Amino acid sequence: MKSSYKGTTAPALMKAAQHMLVLSLVLVPLCVAVAQQGKNASAKGVNGRYEGTAKNAAGDILTVAFELTEKDGVMSGMIRSDHGDFTITGGSHKGEDVRLEFDTGGGPSGTILLKVAEDKMSGTWSAGEDGGAVEVKKAAAPEAPKEKS
Repeated sequence: MKSSYKGTTAPALMKAAQHMLVLSLVLVPLCVAVAQQGKNASAKGVNGRYEGTAKNAAGDILTVAFELTEKDGVMSGMIRSDHGDFTITGGSHKGEDVRLEFDTGGGPSGTILLKVAEDKMSGTWSAGEDGGAVEVKKAAAPEAPKEKS
C-alpha cells in the first residue's frame, strides 16, 4: 500500500518515524546534561576573596572575609573575622553547595555550609555552641603592600 507522501510506502514511513523517535530519546537527555553543565558552570570556581557579615548566637554582627582556594573540588584558605583568623582545614564544592571546615584555635572545629548564587554565597556557620547566618560577596583581592624605594 502506497502512502500519499511522495510515493513512500507506509512501512518506510514507520521505519523513519521509529528512527526519529530513537534519535530524540538520545538527543534530549544529552541536551539536558549539557544545559546542566552550563548551569553548574556559574556555580563553579569559588576561588578568591569574599567579604560580608556573619551573625553569632548572641546576635552580634561580625565582619568576615573568606580567602578561598579550590582544587579538584577540595577547599582550603583562610577566614578572617572580627574575632581573629581561622585556617580552613577542609571542605568541598559540589554544584552550588560549598562546605568549609575550619580550625577555631583550640576549641571545637567549625563548619560553614553555603549556597552559591552568582557572585554571592549565603548559609550558616557553627562552632561548638555558637553559630548563625553568614552572607558574603565576591570582592577584589587586596592589593599587595608597595615596597619603599
